[in-house]
Amino acid sequence: MKKNDIKISYDADADVMSWETTQKGKIDYATEIGNFVVHFSKDNKPLLIEVLEASKILKKSERKIEKAREHEVVGTR
Repeated sequence: MKKNDIKISYDADADVMSWETTQKGKIDYATEIGNFVVHFSKDNKPLLIEVLEASKILKKSERKIEKAREHEVVGTR
């Protein structure tokens, strides 16, 4: 999928980051998995992915990435 195929947006008031796919269809149902909500079409294609409490999730991810990088640097010496 090309970069332009996905629309990413962020709602600061709700602290929700959304990814809209280029899949055609109308949202039929959604499934919540932890801080993620995935919206599907009737034929089970993901149309929209939302990250709830996005700022917290991204900060945690950033810290994990930094730790992994530190481990890689220490591990290569």
